[in-house]
This record gives sequence, C-alpha cells and structure tokens, in this order.
Amino acid sequence: MSDQLYQERIVALAKAKTGAGKLENPTRTVRRDNPLCGDRVILDIRLDGQGRIAELGHQVRGCLLCQASASALSAVAVGRDAAGVAELRHDAERALGREPGDTHEPFDAFAPVASHKSRQECVLLPLEALKDALS
Repeated sequence: MSDQLYQERIVALAKAKTGAGKLENPTRTVRRDNPLCGDRVILDIRLDGQGRIAELGHQVRGCLLCQASASALSAVAVGRDAAGVAELRHDAERALGREPGDTHEPFDAFAPVASHKSRQECVLLPLEALKDALS
C-alpha cells in the first residue's frame, strides 16, 4: 500500500487508541466484520437516560485505517445520539469524497483514503458498528 495513504495523522489516531478496550456492563455490544479484508470491530456502548452515548469502548482486529477510525470515532461520539452519530458518518463520507462538503476533525485526517476506494470500508466499519449499536 502506498506510503501516501498512511499519513502521520492517521498513524497518530491509530496509536492514540482512544476508547480501546472493553466496557464493563455495556448497554449494548455489537460486532461488525468486513469479509473483504478481514477487519473486525467490537463496540461496547453505555447509553444515558436520553439515548446518548455516555461511554464507548472498542476492540479492533484490523488494519491501521480501521484502528484509526475507531479511535477517531471514540474521541467524538460521547454525548451524541443516533442523529449525532449519523452526522459523524456524513463527515467521514465527505472526507472519503463520497459526499460533497467540508469535513471536520478528526475525520478530515482520512482525506488521503478518498483515492483508495478499496480501503474506504475500513474507515467506515466502526461507524457502521456504532450505527448498529444504536438501532
């Protein structure tokens, strides 16, 4: 894979491991697999009384992009409800060039993945898992 894909910001997100680990007594746990590349994400979430994410933990067995995406998601998901998570998904889609518009931190770090269509699902897998957890 091209070195251009693994830019410093993506590597830094993966190394940060924000939210990595399993939660004790989560409200919901969801596992999502990408059969094309073998990535696997297990998300634990704890919801507050209004349906917002109070805590999120993730276990990723996958590539650097999937690890970085899970870390990025964990950094911004707490306090959001399903609609707020959908907006995060749109932000990631904009970073990947799938939707028009500006993207924001932390998902703007994934802009280099826009030119690597086969790797975009790696970035979106944690977001799909969180969507499942909230539905």
